[in-house]
Amino acid sequence: MPTTKILLIFAGTVLASSISAGLAQAQQPAPAGVVCPVTHENLVNALHQAVKPAGGPTNGGFDNNEWAAVVNREGVICAIAFSGSRWDQQWFGSRSIAAEKAYTANAFSSDSAAASTANLFWPTQPGGILYGLLTSNPLNAAAVYAGKVEQYGTDSDPLIGKRIGGTTSFGGGLALYKDKKIVGGLGLSGDSSCADHNVAWRIRQTLKLDGAPKGISGERNDGIIYDIGSDGRSKSGFGHPKCQGTEDQIAHQIGASTTE
Repeated sequence: MPTTKILLIFAGTVLASSISAGLAQAQQPAPAGVVCPVTHENLVNALHQAVKPAGGPTNGGFDNNEWAAVVNREGVICAIAFSGSRWDQQWFGSRSIAAEKAYTANAFSSDSAAASTANLFWPTQPGGILYGLLTSNPLNAAAVYAGKVEQYGTDSDPLIGKRIGGTTSFGGGLALYKDKKIVGGLGLSGDSSCADHNVAWRIRQTLKLDGAPKGISGERNDGIIYDIGSDGRSKSGFGHPKCQGTEDQIAHQIGASTTE
C-alpha cells in the first residue's frame, strides 16, 4: 500500500478517535455537587412568572416561550429550563443562545461592575472599543449538541456540568449577584433580544439575585440602554437598538433600562 494512503488512513483514524472522545466527554453525567446559585425548580417557577407576568401577558415582544440557562461563577452550566410544556415549544436554537448569554454576562462582569449582554452590543460593532470580542470564547459545540433532546431543559440536561463558552452581544444575559458578590450568570432566549432582556430582568428579581453594582457604562446598573440616535450612534457607547414592539416601554416600567 502506498505510503501516502497509509498516512491518510492513519490521520482519519486519529481524527475520528478525537471526535468520538470529545463527544463521549460531553455526554458524561454532570459531576456530583455542581454548585449553582439557583435550583432547577426555582428557575422553572421564575421563568413561568416572567414569560407571562401577572397584570400583563407581555414583555413587549412576540410573547414566545423561552429558554433560560444559568452558569455558576466558574462559567459551568448548572440549570436549564423552558417555559413551554415540551422542549420543542420554544425556538430550538435558543437553548444554546441562552447558555451563551449566561456565560457572557458572568464572564464580563465582576463584583464592582456588571455588564449585561445588551450593554455589549454597541462596543462590539466594527470600530467599537470591544470589536473582536465575539470571537474571544469559542463555543464548545460537542457539549451543545450532545445527549437526547428529551432531556433538554430538565434537571438532567446534558449541558449541566459543562462549560460551553461563547460570547453574545445582544439582550438577554445578566450577571447574578448575592451579598454584593457575583455568583454567576443568567441567559434568556426565544423572543426578541429586547424582550429577552426584560424576561431575564424579571427572573433575576424573582430569584433575589439582582444586587448588581454600577454598570459597565458607569450608570447605576446593567440595564439595557436605548440611546442609539438617528445618526446611528450610541451616546453612551454601550447602547442597544430598539426592537419592533413595546419592549423599551416595558423595560422602563420595570426598571430594566438605563438612560444616560
